[in-house]
Amino acid sequence: MSGFPEYDRYDGLGLAELVKRGKVKPSELVEEAITRIEKLNPRLNAVIHKMYDQAREKSQGELPDGPFKGVPFLLKDLLAAYEGAPLSNGSRFNKDFIPDHDSELVKRYKATGVIVVGKTNTPEYGLLPVTEPELFGPTCNPWNLSRTPGGSSGGSAAAVAARIVPLAHGSDGGGSIRMPASCCGLFGLKPTRGRNPLGPDYGEAWQGLACEHVLSRSVRDSAAMLDATAGPDVGAPYTAPPPPRPFLDEVGSDPGTLRIAYSYKPFLADFVHEDCVNGLEAAAHLCKDLGHELREAAPQIDRDMFARAFMTIVCAETRAGIEKSEFLMGRKAKYRDFEPSTWMLGLLGKQLRAPQLSNAKLTLQYMSRLIGHFFEKFDILMTPTLALPPIKIGALQPDKKDAFIMNFLGRLNAGGLLMAVKGIEDLAHKAYTFMPYTPLFNVTGQPAMSVPLHWNDEGLPIGVQFIGRYADEVTLFRLAAQLEKAKPWSHRLPPICSESKS
Repeated sequence: MSGFPEYDRYDGLGLAELVKRGKVKPSELVEEAITRIEKLNPRLNAVIHKMYDQAREKSQGELPDGPFKGVPFLLKDLLAAYEGAPLSNGSRFNKDFIPDHDSELVKRYKATGVIVVGKTNTPEYGLLPVTEPELFGPTCNPWNLSRTPGGSSGGSAAAVAARIVPLAHGSDGGGSIRMPASCCGLFGLKPTRGRNPLGPDYGEAWQGLACEHVLSRSVRDSAAMLDATAGPDVGAPYTAPPPPRPFLDEVGSDPGTLRIAYSYKPFLADFVHEDCVNGLEAAAHLCKDLGHELREAAPQIDRDMFARAFMTIVCAETRAGIEKSEFLMGRKAKYRDFEPSTWMLGLLGKQLRAPQLSNAKLTLQYMSRLIGHFFEKFDILMTPTLALPPIKIGALQPDKKDAFIMNFLGRLNAGGLLMAVKGIEDLAHKAYTFMPYTPLFNVTGQPAMSVPLHWNDEGLPIGVQFIGRYADEVTLFRLAAQLEKAKPWSHRLPPICSESKS
């Protein structure tokens, strides 16, 4: 498939070490990544904007002497502004928007020495746990092209899993790093709220629910990148407490004997697939074998109250996003500018009153306090990442009846009628059947990771989620590295890789 077959053997830090030792040039790595995009992307649809000219130019010039010097990298087409490159947020309405500046996180990525070769697919506004925007079409899972890579960082996850790049940018507002990591057999950490910067365009995203980091094949790449990007930017409304030493130093350090609670019971749904239960049980046995203390337990929440409050914030933020896009694009948005589900969320958000949004935040903050008390007894909570294996592409799309209702009411701008028929609750139910475990920890702001510890009989990855105390990525990185050593996963290649070599 390529002129540098050893590329598959190295994570990002490994490739950077080759560059440092003069074994390979950054330009060679960039050409390797471009070759792989051209070979694999027609089947994956992971990369939706190619930045080959900029990447080639940067690879020939002087690069920052950072931990990932010369390593090809991809940016998710959401939140991360790169001066001069489109930032569509997966939306028709925004497809011609070109930022005139880099976001602070992108500046910090560039300082690590990575070379951005393109931008990856995402659902419109990052709203769904699958990556199937109407603007660019669905992204396919490298392990089975009929299945979703998850969302909303599905394009980045598919590209990393297919060995196009060793790590890529993602964001997580309800599980959007962890879910694609689970679907694609990758390591995916959602950092503590306030750990990475969101400026200058955001103080906090989605009322503090959303944050950004990377999806990677190795634990150490995630730790090294977080070392490079963490910390407040100018004017940040808050920041996470800094770690006592670099996160990379924790990779390989003894985590000690951890008190781990585990539960397969979904927080926001009623069903979990046998494959996901099996994955959790295998992980529990592994943790016991490593000397940790396990007990079946989980925080208790009022799921209906949580779902209503969470979706209230999502609807309000969707409306705010539409109105911000109107300002950026210089024109009024219309129904046909957005996908029906996005427009409907925006209509619901438009109907909300200020006290409803405030009360939703208070409700979620109260639940965060309850969950905080749970973590006084445990170091880690372990759950499945998802309630189902990677589902078929299209499985979460509205059926004909729901599509008709959304189109009809959307054309009428009938947000009030949507509120009357309990549109918020109905909209959430279908997504929560797939993702009942992850949103809770966007609300609490705790760090959480999906670790690829299990594959089912169909050869599909099944991730296990580990949640740490607030600001305690240290324990997560120590445990993740211990698990990675005990049950390695980087040698596993999805079928599309071997097919492309034949």
